[in-house]
Parts: sequence; structure tokens; C-alpha cells
Amino acid sequence: MNPLTIDQIIQFGVLLSVLLTAYLTIRFRDLLAAALASAAMSLLLSLEFYMLHAPDVAIAEAAVGAGVVTALVVYGIAKTERWEGRA
Repeated sequence: MNPLTIDQIIQFGVLLSVLLTAYLTIRFRDLLAAALASAAMSLLLSLEFYMLHAPDVAIAEAAVGAGVVTALVVYGIAKTERWEGRA
């Protein structure tokens, strides 16, 4: 069995970080914190795409996912309540 290379270890760490930020996005009751966790997840996905040799997809993910979508969500939160209500 071959040992893991440094690239595989880094990719594993990035993917675990993506899962953690996705979980935090779901669990946060503060909508602004959830939006920032979603932006962090998008940036980590962008890094993963770059490591998988897809720089065009990485740039699009960073621009749209972390940039435009986060800005629109934060703008929407600013126009409404910041905290999620109890159901």
C-alpha cells in the first residue's frame, strides 16, 4: 500500500474543512454568520477545484459563490431580521 502524498493530505484537509463549514452554515442561528460560513465554504471549494487542475471553475466559484452570492445574501439580511426565529 502506497503512503499518502502531501497533495492528497492537503486535499483531504480541504475537503474536511468544506464539510465543517457546510455543517456550520446549517447550524448557525445568526444569519450573517451563516452567510460568512457559506462564503468560506465557497472559497474552500474554489481551492479544491484549483488543486484538481480546474482553474477556470475555481475562478468562477470564487467570483460567483464567494463574491456575488454572499453580497446578495448579506444585502438581504440587512433588509430583514439578522437572527433566525424559533419555529
